[in-house]
Amino acid sequence: MGSFSIWHWLIVLLIVVMVFGTKKLKNLGSDLGGAVKGFKDGMKDGTSGEEKPAAPAAQVTNTVATSNDKTTIDVEAKTKS
Repeated sequence: MGSFSIWHWLIVLLIVVMVFGTKKLKNLGSDLGGAVKGFKDGMKDGTSGEEKPAAPAAQVTNTVATSNDKTTIDVEAKTKS
């Protein structure tokens, strides 16, 4: 009563394939695989013994362009000293 037989799972799989189609399921599988791979790479990078020093935060300043077009804004990033 508590577990499903193989026939129950095959019927559920058939219904899922009929509803979503094989192309969407293939894309879902590859997206999930890429996410798992990215997570594993991130965990591997995070557990290294050496810690990298944090880069200084960048300060962003806005300056208005001197040309005739007054709707353009030039942005220049400067490092904090």
